[in-house]
Amino acid sequence: MVKPLPRLRLQGFNNLTKALSFNIYDVCYAVSEDERQRYIEYIDEEYNADRLTQILTDVAEIIGANILNIARQDYDPQGASVTILISEEPVIDKSQAKGVISDAVVAHMDKSHITVHTYPETHPDNGIATFRADIDVATCGVISPLKALNYLIESFESDIVVMDYRVRGFTRDVKGKKHYIDHKINSIQDYLAKNVRSRYEMLDVNVYQENIFHTKMHLQDFDLDKYLFEEKARNLSFKERMKVEARLKREIEELYHGRNLAD
Repeated sequence: MVKPLPRLRLQGFNNLTKALSFNIYDVCYAVSEDERQRYIEYIDEEYNADRLTQILTDVAEIIGANILNIARQDYDPQGASVTILISEEPVIDKSQAKGVISDAVVAHMDKSHITVHTYPETHPDNGIATFRADIDVATCGVISPLKALNYLIESFESDIVVMDYRVRGFTRDVKGKKHYIDHKINSIQDYLAKNVRSRYEMLDVNVYQENIFHTKMHLQDFDLDKYLFEEKARNLSFKERMKVEARLKREIEELYHGRNLAD
């Protein structure tokens, strides 16, 4: 874990905006149309608005933010969204906070927010089914979204993760000097747990002079059984296994690189 820089003596509020964005993908193969439909139903239930709200609530606790408001929605035919407004400092007495997170879903936060949107989908021809979760954690002040990195990766079935971290704006110290970042960072990878780093192949594209950091990662090990929905590799013929494995690996490579591969 990277040690933070000594705390700056600021003229006022820390105005730096720290934004962490994720694309998290789960990829699988569903043999039949019925299986593909059941996969969508499984994902829709596994990551419904209630579950997503709990995940983002945990994120707020991990980074030390106070929840001001929550808005959440399940969609028809599938998908869900949750937005949580957060603040660095509490805005109400905690003894009176009971019911802030409730089933009547509207939430706002002071200058900072945590959001998630889900996108389950299947392909009718090649059997590929994917689930994408887009997550944004934006904070102002001392609290950092980087603290929630490992929890978010572990909370989803993360075959592929694409992350962007950017520090924007400036804050001014007591002498009037502007500071454009208040912590040391060379790579998002520096903030990943050792057990996470060991499981993934990772690539960085960083623009240090602009405080922009980009990391993408995919699982190193490929176990076909882990990618089959309601099926086992041993029940497929050798030819079928090779075809399914090729389709899955192609899908993973295309999502990882963000472009379609030539046929």
